[in-house]
Amino acid sequence: MKNSLIILTFFVLGVVLGLNEKLPDLMMQTDFSMYALYVLMFLVGIGIGADKNSWSVLKTMKIKVFLVPLGVIAGTFIGTALASLLLPDLKLKEVLAVGAGFGYYSLSSLFITQLSGEMLGVTALLSNILREILTLLATPLLVQYFGKLAGIASGGATSMDTTLPVITRYSGKEWSIISVFSGVVLTLLVPFLVTFILKFC
Repeated sequence: MKNSLIILTFFVLGVVLGLNEKLPDLMMQTDFSMYALYVLMFLVGIGIGADKNSWSVLKTMKIKVFLVPLGVIAGTFIGTALASLLLPDLKLKEVLAVGAGFGYYSLSSLFITQLSGEMLGVTALLSNILREILTLLATPLLVQYFGKLAGIASGGATSMDTTLPVITRYSGKEWSIISVFSGVVLTLLVPFLVTFILKFC
């Protein structure tokens, strides 16, 4: 929990500084988060490459590796379908479309805004940002109580980038390859699933 609290503290500090506009214009106008993500991915890649056992899980799972993203999709849709019972103002397909973002808030909210309007687009943005933040904070507990794949499932599409470092730390380097694979598959599926759900369901 200590590391989760540290992550949360830095996040809140960033939000407060951003709202108060106390930072130099260069920091406000430039997206340094992407550069930080590049450095993180580089360092995680080095860690995976240096660990000879990192690829052993992938070799062991073989075709079963596809069950990971499929499980994330199934779990997300079951969860969002249950949540729709508490959201009478939203149609089932709208709630499912929001869930189909799998944490990829930038792309999914854009598609949803174009197809269903700004209100649902903002809902998708906030919902998927929350999924990413909860993964960053709760992965230690998720892994402890639900197993090595729990953080990967929680991260959804973000398990290949922003949540990968925390997943690697608590699930182990050997699960990083599975995490990246699952994240890539889900990221590729987001635009197709969101569009299909809103247009044809």
